[in-house]
Amino acid sequence: MKTFKLKGLKIVENEEKEIRAKVIPLLEGLVINREDEIGWLIEAFIDASYESYFESIETMQELIIQVKITREENDPAFFITEIVSINKISEGKINIIFQGHVVDHRKSRIEELLQEILEQGYQGESLLKKFKESI
Repeated sequence: MKTFKLKGLKIVENEEKEIRAKVIPLLEGLVINREDEIGWLIEAFIDASYESYFESIETMQELIIQVKITREENDPAFFITEIVSINKISEGKINIIFQGHVVDHRKSRIEELLQEILEQGYQGESLLKKFKESI
């Protein structure tokens, strides 16, 4: 197993006409590469004000998250995850445990994202702008 510091977390939301990344401010966090069939565990220690949001997406089987590992200036990594648990840690604080697999976003996710944007009718400069915003 390898353990890393979680420095940034965004939940990728795919709504009808746009893909957005919801920023989740972290108090602390860990990323663990289990190096087995379970894949990766991501633990986010956050303010409890986000509890209802995470409860609303808890049953999603394929939740795409974008994380920054070790340093905030690192490129983000994308994971296809599910929420394993939401835990109350102390007054006003919770942790969210995600389990999933890293996505080679240079290939599969980027291709999917580009396909979705093309299907929405974007072309030329607007396509490029939307694609940059989405990644």
